[in-house]
Amino acid sequence: MSIVSIDAVAIEKELVSVAYKMVIAATTAPKAKGLNCLDYTIITREEISLLSEEMKKIGQISEQHFFIRDAENILKAPVVVLIGAKIQPINLKECRYCGYPDCGHKLSDSPCAHNITDLGIALGAAVSVAANFHIDNRIMFSAGKASLSLNLFASKIAIAYAIPLSVSNKNIFFDRT
Repeated sequence: MSIVSIDAVAIEKELVSVAYKMVIAATTAPKAKGLNCLDYTIITREEISLLSEEMKKIGQISEQHFFIRDAENILKAPVVVLIGAKIQPINLKECRYCGYPDCGHKLSDSPCAHNITDLGIALGAAVSVAANFHIDNRIMFSAGKASLSLNLFASKIAIAYAIPLSVSNKNIFFDRT
């Protein structure tokens, strides 16, 4: 009989591996007209610290204390997956989901409803992978918003969400105060 010792480094390595699988699931999730408007980033310890500091700053300036609470939470997560959407109209003639008659009349900085829908479907695909591996996670607006301030994506992203990952006896992202 051999005894296997699991240490924090091994767990973090596995979390990074699952994070890549989450990005693959988000990438292959259905997209409106097959057009990709999404970008993905995986961050670890150093970048997570920067993200946490930005979240605290936003929380203090905006007086939204959940940013500060979430900033403390993500410091306990060795890996965070960031998924964001660009503003990329898909040019449907009869849509009007954004409130404009068509994509030609839409303001250039107004998000396309289909981009947001694609983002939601991708987030669902990503967290389903984490759930399949029994990895604690939570979709966070606060960390996604802070990631935009820090320009953590390779492309110009308008809307982002974060999915911190953790392995612990109790999900650190729920039952928060």
